[in-house]
Amino acid sequence: MGIIDLNGKKGLVVGIANQESIAWGCSQAFRGAGADLAVTYLNEKAEKYVRPLAEQLNAASILPLNVTDESQMDTVFADIEKRWGKLDFMLHAIAFAPKDDLQGRVVDSSCAGFLQAMDISCHSFIRMAKRAEPLMKDGGSLLTVTYYGSEKVVNHYNLMGPVKAALESTVRYLAAELGKNNIRVNAISPGPIHTRAASGIEKFDSLLTEFVNKSPLHKPLNLDDIGSFAAFLVSDGAKAVTGGIHYIDGGYEIVD
Repeated sequence: MGIIDLNGKKGLVVGIANQESIAWGCSQAFRGAGADLAVTYLNEKAEKYVRPLAEQLNAASILPLNVTDESQMDTVFADIEKRWGKLDFMLHAIAFAPKDDLQGRVVDSSCAGFLQAMDISCHSFIRMAKRAEPLMKDGGSLLTVTYYGSEKVVNHYNLMGPVKAALESTVRYLAAELGKNNIRVNAISPGPIHTRAASGIEKFDSLLTEFVNKSPLHKPLNLDDIGSFAAFLVSDGAKAVTGGIHYIDGGYEIVD
């Protein structure tokens, strides 16, 4: 990890699903730079995939967290307070939309599907930030994950476009509100990469091919590309960086 030093820092990671997850790539970078981590998993089905990875990270806590369950969220943050007495950074790397709403037109999306996607993918970040704030006594870093489809229309991204746009606006408002407490709020915006979440997007392979052909660097992303930058953002090296949407996409966003 070179000059990135997270020794002594305590971080919460939400969103590891398997070894192809963006959150897994970030977690490896956090741990490689010296951070101690708490890791969550969605449910019992997910636990069998997440727990072995969390154990590789020597995670201090491995706890269930379905963000629609407020009691589980309370338990996670109570555990952090009891175990560490503080929190230095948090990664929110979760998103969800019902399949019919995700794969259909935005204009056809159901109210229930839209609200569920917004709650899990966006408002959960706000609820987690509220709980993290009192634990970040000496400042800290809140990090979430977005995508270029929030800014431009990307074929087949559909409902997640408006949802991620809301998430990006949330990043800016939280950064403005929490800055007085020296809490920084940022989003990383990776280009397309094979993850379980991406598997729900129609014709994802064609999206990935277009990305490689169009981006100035003409190469696919890997988890190390994303993790190393995430580690920088939660480090003291980025102590003056907040409210940003940071592209990790080989320059794709600059090409018309």
